[in-house]
Amino acid sequence: MTETTFLSRRHRHQAGFTLLELLVVLTIMGLLAGLAGPQVLKYLGSSRTQTARVQVQNIVASLELFYVDLHRYPTEAEGLKALVTAPPEMAGWNGPYLRKMDALRDPWGNPYGYRNPGKFGNIDVFSLGSDNAEGGTGEAQDVGNW
Repeated sequence: MTETTFLSRRHRHQAGFTLLELLVVLTIMGLLAGLAGPQVLKYLGSSRTQTARVQVQNIVASLELFYVDLHRYPTEAEGLKALVTAPPEMAGWNGPYLRKMDALRDPWGNPYGYRNPGKFGNIDVFSLGSDNAEGGTGEAQDVGNW
């Protein structure tokens, strides 16, 4: 047997993975995805809730600036839109207090709720969570400034 024949046989034999090796790798990847997937989804849900908390704080801070300028909070009829666009005949409005109307939507795409007077303070700003209904636990819990 010549040296070139031996090398070409060896090279041909080692060029690729066997079906068994591929199945083992795919099984391991499937197990890892099955174990890690739920944890990733859990953190995604909690990050949306955290984002809602921060956004509620920003809206409340904007409402406080509105109050400083006008000596009152927006009425429920004016709503949170009064932070972005001036209500008609609003003397003393120095806004916009928020840059975009998108800031008035929670991480799930629902509009933030606003009560004046509030149940828990002078004003209430809140998100109803992922289910967009009062109450709930986990990602569906309500997030507010109380």
